[in-house]
Order: sequence, then structure tokens, then C-alpha cells
Amino acid sequence: MAHQDYVSRPRSKNKKKNPYNKKPIAHPKSERLSIKVKLIGVLTLALIVGAGYFLWSIKDVQPATNITKVKQTLSAKKDDLSSILPEPPKEKWTYVDQLKTKKVEVGKYEVKDGGPYQMQCGSFRTKAQAETLKATIAFTGIESQVKQVKGTSGIWYKVILGPYSRKRSAEKEKHKLSRNKVNHCQIWSWR
Repeated sequence: MAHQDYVSRPRSKNKKKNPYNKKPIAHPKSERLSIKVKLIGVLTLALIVGAGYFLWSIKDVQPATNITKVKQTLSAKKDDLSSILPEPPKEKWTYVDQLKTKKVEVGKYEVKDGGPYQMQCGSFRTKAQAETLKATIAFTGIESQVKQVKGTSGIWYKVILGPYSRKRSAEKEKHKLSRNKVNHCQIWSWR
């Protein structure tokens, strides 16, 4: 098959029109739509003008005669308002008066120290597991101890931190350990 040179070839004479460059054709529907829009605009304008005229026409109308009579009565009898107005209700709350005379008793409270606290982060059957957790805790910058305890089911190795004088400092280190993925630590009294 021979190669064809498309660049030097002249353009074809029966070129189809590009379907994407069509000019919009005016439809009778769009003309109706524009008539509807015009009609709605004219009606809206007529309503606004009508409402304005109505408000202008009622601006000079006097209020009802009952209200004017009450105003005249009040201005004539300023001293004798008790005959027109109902008697004010009696106050049934005495709380405000009680507050004026109330005395607050100040109690003496003592803050009891809970004693020293310890934090236990694990209890293992083998000393190697306890030493691994101790090393993990050491990487967070906190010192811990491995304590051997004899229980009813045998020997256990507990990883203990502390003693702490305040529970708040133990909680602070517990949060530091949990941020470093050492979870399930418990805080107890050191006794």
C-alpha cells in the first residue's frame, strides 16, 4: 500500500458542516416564553404600584374611636389611674427578700492525701516478657521496675512505675505511655 501525503493534498470541496458550530434556531416556544416573562413582569409591577397606592390612601385615616376615647380618658384622669387599670397582683415570691438576709456558712474542709501511688503496666509469667515491656517504657523516658510476686497460681513478674506523691503526676505519665502505644496501665495506692 502506498503512503499518502495528507499535508500537501488539497482540501475537499464537499466538506460537511461541523455539527458543533450550529447556530441556534429561534423556536416559537422561546418566543412564547418571553411573552410569559413579560406578562409576569407587568403584573408584578402593577401589584407593587397598587400596594403603594393603597398604603398612601390609608395614611390619613384616623384610628378607631375607642382608642381615642381611652387616650382622652387617660390624659384627663392621670391621677385616678386606679379606676381604669386593674390592681397589680401581690408578689408571691419571697426569694429576693430571703437573699438579703441569708448567711452562708463556710465549712472547714480538709484535703486528705491519698498517699503514694503506683502504676502497674503489666503482669507476666516470664521475666523476659516483663523486661521487654520495661525496655519499651524506657524508650519513652520513664523509669520502671520489674517486681517478682508470688501469687496463688505461681510466680508473676509485674512491671511497676512509681511511687508518685500525687495521682495527677501518675496520670500524666500514663497519658505519655498511651501516646507511645503502651496501654492498659492501672494506677493504685502504694500499700
